[in-house]
Amino acid sequence: MQGADLARGKVGKTLLKLALPSVVAQLINLLYNLVDRMFVGAIPVTGTDSLAGLGVCFPVLMIVSAFSALVGIGGAPLVAVRLGEKKTKEAETILTNGFVMLLAFGAILTAILLVFGEELLILFGAPASGLLYGKEYLAIYALGTLFVMIALGLNPFISTQGYALIGMGSVAIGAVLNIALDPLFIFVFDMGVKGAALATILSQAASAIWVLSFFFGKRTAIRLRFRAFRPQPKIMLSVVALGISPFIMQATESAVQIVFNVQLTRYTGGDSAYTAALTIMLSVMQMIALPLNGLGTGAQPLISFNYGAGNFDRVRKAVKWLFVAASVMCLIVWTISLSVPQIFAVIFSAEPPVAALIRQYMPVFMMGTICFSAQFALQNTFLALVQTKVSYALAVLRKIILLIPLTFLLPLRMGTAGIFYAEGIADLIAGTITAITFLAMFRGILRRRMEALNRETVRTI
Repeated sequence: MQGADLARGKVGKTLLKLALPSVVAQLINLLYNLVDRMFVGAIPVTGTDSLAGLGVCFPVLMIVSAFSALVGIGGAPLVAVRLGEKKTKEAETILTNGFVMLLAFGAILTAILLVFGEELLILFGAPASGLLYGKEYLAIYALGTLFVMIALGLNPFISTQGYALIGMGSVAIGAVLNIALDPLFIFVFDMGVKGAALATILSQAASAIWVLSFFFGKRTAIRLRFRAFRPQPKIMLSVVALGISPFIMQATESAVQIVFNVQLTRYTGGDSAYTAALTIMLSVMQMIALPLNGLGTGAQPLISFNYGAGNFDRVRKAVKWLFVAASVMCLIVWTISLSVPQIFAVIFSAEPPVAALIRQYMPVFMMGTICFSAQFALQNTFLALVQTKVSYALAVLRKIILLIPLTFLLPLRMGTAGIFYAEGIADLIAGTITAITFLAMFRGILRRRMEALNRETVRTI
């Protein structure tokens, strides 16, 4: 299996070769996440309460994945730039330091979840009727945290070499296994939400083994080098500096879900139907967010490599193709969400009270997703161009500056409806600002890189 030709292949075809497997991987990853919710929602008698409990667990799970993104998405562009500069040993040093960081984060997070899991769920707004089910899920999931860190954190280092199909394979293996094990553990063995958690961690373990086998195999251009390994704080800080943007994107997504849950409990008196409906709406949000992330991840090697090599025409073309593809994806999900929201109630086997809430609130909750093409594609472009501060600021904008305050302010005038309007309004504003920022800065970023390469050439001569 050959990696994509980042330097000479046609931009459109190369982007398709890189991004399609990455998008498929994220769609599989989406299915991975949704399967638990669909099967849990179908549990007889306790389905709504179980889904509500599982929904409160997801902010915790997103924090775990945020730490994997901190290392994986933070380190992968640095590796791609080094490979573009023909500095393979430096790329391997970044990879190995990143792996050690993943192990450290995994151990710390496992301990925290095992000791403080129940307290976290209560703090994050778990309704009383769903708390037990959340505790059961989280107690088992915590045991597989290290597998999650390895599988999610190392995968970007595969894709950044142009091996998008192998990166897709790591997600596909876990997803297929999870889909097979979920009904077995949940219904056949009658384990309920505990069965969903067990299926998840076994699936992540299989993905972790797949990823590690690649880096100890023959196809990788960079290997994990432990014999001469020395922790290098400078490299680790560089990874964190670049990875802080995707970390904030995911960690603040967790914070947003926590705020949603707390506000819903406050304004509805802890009605689990609202928490279950929110869980479904956030799942639909992932139907566009995860594929867009996959598209951005797929484009990242092409953009970063050619940015490092000084091939700016290829960078411009890649960004153009990225934005067009993202816009089409957003339009499809946006149209379905606004015109036939009830279809999602059917997919998740929602009970009538939950289905009614979805029909009522999903169109306003999802009205801003049309702007995700700018928010996700262009922010990922800043990340690929190693523009840490800009990407960081845009990551903070949508959720911290806009969404969380609106979630507190709008309900004061609109009641419960204001919680759902907050998402749509924040998405519209953030997408518009991101697009304006990109148009103002993109040419200057390429110009400064060209000047830096010219100075380096003069010094070499």
